[in-house]
Amino acid sequence: MHQVLLIAGTRPEAIKLAPVLLALRRSQSLRPVLCSTGQHEEMLRQVWQAFDLQPDIDMHTMTSAQTLAGLSARLFAAIDAELETHRPDFLLVQGDTTTVLVAATCAFYRNIPVGHVEAGLRSHDLKNPFPEEFNRHVVSLATTLHFAPTEGAAQNLYTEGVAKERVFVTGNTVVDALRLMRERVRETPPALPDGLAKVMYKGQPLVLITVHRRELSTEGLNAICDAVEGMARDFPHIAFVWPVHLNPRIKDIVTVRLGGISNILLTAPLDYPVFVFLLDRCHFVLSDSGGIQEEAPSFGKQVLVLREVTERPEAVDAGFCHLIGSNAITIRAAAEPLLCPKQSVHINTPNPFGDGYAAKRITDQIERFLLDR
Repeated sequence: MHQVLLIAGTRPEAIKLAPVLLALRRSQSLRPVLCSTGQHEEMLRQVWQAFDLQPDIDMHTMTSAQTLAGLSARLFAAIDAELETHRPDFLLVQGDTTTVLVAATCAFYRNIPVGHVEAGLRSHDLKNPFPEEFNRHVVSLATTLHFAPTEGAAQNLYTEGVAKERVFVTGNTVVDALRLMRERVRETPPALPDGLAKVMYKGQPLVLITVHRRELSTEGLNAICDAVEGMARDFPHIAFVWPVHLNPRIKDIVTVRLGGISNILLTAPLDYPVFVFLLDRCHFVLSDSGGIQEEAPSFGKQVLVLREVTERPEAVDAGFCHLIGSNAITIRAAAEPLLCPKQSVHINTPNPFGDGYAAKRITDQIERFLLDR
C-alpha cells in the first residue's frame, strides 16, 4: 500500500480535501493519512465533524495574533518532522494557504512527489489576493501532479511552462463536497443557531454575507459596512446574515458598526452543513471569498464579489459572479436591483467548476502515478 499524506490547515482546504480523502479510502492500493495543521483550528474542527472525519495527525499550530512569518516558521518545523516520521509516498495539498506553501516546500526538500488540488488559479496580480497569489506560484514549482479545476486553470499552467502530461483537468472538489452535503441537509436540515432559526421561521428573504480577505483595508471594510447598513435600513423586510470571521480586525469593526440593527444577524462562523443550508436558501451572496464563487453556482445563486480581480473568471463568464469591489455606492448599485427584482435572480446554468466527481479523477491519477514509479 502506498501512503498518501493529506495536509490541510484552513476551513476551505478541509472542505475541498474531504471528498478526496473519502475517495482515497476506497482505493485498494492507497492508504491515506490526514494531517490537520490547525492554521485556523476552530473552523477546521467544524469541517472534520461535518464530514465525520478525524485527523490522524493534529498539530495545533495556531496562536493568537499570528503573523505569516511566525506561522510559517512553526509549520516548517512541524510538517518536516511529520514527513521524517511518516515518510509518505505522496503528499496531497489543496489551494494556496500558508499551510500549502510550507507543506509543498518541505516535501520538495525531501524529494516527495506533490499533488496540488485546485492548481493553476491565477489573478495575475501578485498582491491580490495576498498572500495567496504568491503561494500559488511557489507551490506550482514544487508540484509533480497538477489537478486543475478548469481548462482555464490548466492553460495558466501551460503558459508558465508546466508539461501537459503533468496537468489533469478534474473539476473542483468543492462541487463534490457540496453534492455530498446538499443531499444531507435537504434530507435532514441541520440545527440552526437561535437567531438564524428565527429568521428562517419568519420566512424572510435573506442575503448571505462573508468577508475575510487579508488584503481588505479598514477603509474597504467600513465601506462594506456602510453599504450593508444602508440596505438594511432601506429594505427592512430582508434579513442580512453575516457569519463574522474570527479575525479581530474584522470582527471588532463589524460588531461595532452593525451589531444593533434588527434585520442584520451577525453570527459566529457557521458549521459547514448550516452554511450549505443557508446558501441553498439565500437570495444572493455578498462576499470576498474565492470558495463561494465556486460553491454558489451549484445552487444557481449570484455572488457580488467584493474584490477588483478574481482568479475564477469562469464564474464571471457564466454570469454567476460580478466583480464590484468594496466601494459603498458601487455595492448598493449592484445589490439593490437584486433586492427588488422584476424577474428571478436564480441562474439555471450548470456549475462551471465541475460535475461533483473530481475526487475520483484525482484518486485515479495518484494510483496510476504511484503504480508506475
